[in-house]
Amino acid sequence: MAAHEGSEEAPTVSKNRRFRKDKRWKVDKFTEADNKGGTFLEESSFATLFPKYREKYLREAWSAVTKALDAHHIACTLDLIHGSMSVRTTRKTYDPYVILKARDMIKLLARGVAVGQAVKILDDGVACDIIKIGSLVRNKERFAKRRQRIVGPDGSTLKAIELLTQCYVLVQGSTVSVMGPYKSLKEVRRIVLDCMRNIHPIYRIKELMIKRELAKDPKLANESWDRFLPKFRRRHLKTSEKTARKNERLEAKNAERAAAGLEPITTTKPEKVYTPFPPAQLPRKIDLQLESGEYFLKPTEKKRREERERKQKQTETTAKRRAERAEAFVAPVESVAPTVEEKRKRKHGESETEGGKAGKKKKKRVRLEEGGAS
Repeated sequence: MAAHEGSEEAPTVSKNRRFRKDKRWKVDKFTEADNKGGTFLEESSFATLFPKYREKYLREAWSAVTKALDAHHIACTLDLIHGSMSVRTTRKTYDPYVILKARDMIKLLARGVAVGQAVKILDDGVACDIIKIGSLVRNKERFAKRRQRIVGPDGSTLKAIELLTQCYVLVQGSTVSVMGPYKSLKEVRRIVLDCMRNIHPIYRIKELMIKRELAKDPKLANESWDRFLPKFRRRHLKTSEKTARKNERLEAKNAERAAAGLEPITTTKPEKVYTPFPPAQLPRKIDLQLESGEYFLKPTEKKRREERERKQKQTETTAKRRAERAEAFVAPVESVAPTVEEKRKRKHGESETEGGKAGKKKKKRVRLEEGGAS
């Protein structure tokens, strides 16, 4: 009986799982006790330049930077003459990897990241990536438009990327600074580079949202998710397909116009008259010069003529601009208020006309009465 009770208390462990460790182990923070080698043999240092507009902010926030790096025994200097920041190890530094974290921190500060956010890079689980996008698009207008796509209207696209990837993203000039877990940095880099290659970030955001939902289902943990993910392909339409779509849109518009009682839109092109002969050849520049006589002029005469034309054009434009400027100073036509005498005369005239009309009416009445009496 006692043996039976003991067997119930001690659960049987499988032989296969006896020496197996749990994969979800906790990574302890690197402490001074973990550094068995003692102080470093050589000093390591990194420096980075920063733009002029960041100088004021860095000067104000440098005490916070020094305080954060002092906790890890890293020395830092701010050189305002050469416009650079530098970090270096000291005799007290025990973590060999923290100097690389400090290097990333000053890089982020130079790229416009705030001190409160840049300090988080010193944590073990946070990494950074500075994506250079300046050389991916040559046209400046196109580059600005595609860079704005990453931010989105009122920063909505950037916020969606940050929420889905758990990263901090800052678009600044010709670079995109990203801070977050290692796995998420790859996703953000892919989104940014695809956006600069004219693939809208919304497609990648949709993919991430679907993956997020699929990760919740334990049944699909060991299956491929390709069948669930949307496939966006570039497909160039044929001319016939384009024409068909255009006609469909026109029909829909005409149906709406007919319902509103308006005339339909017609796209009848004017008929071209066919002529077997080619069009007449346009005159060359030399031919036009020969006709006007400019071809036979001497170089000095040509120069004089060009200067005369240029001066004439300048005088015309200046006269036009002066006239446009003078329009602003022309006083508008104002109605002058009548004087007291004018008001009296007007009143007197009105009263006279009224009196004359009343006298005429009385005379007519008298005549009518006389005629009736007779």
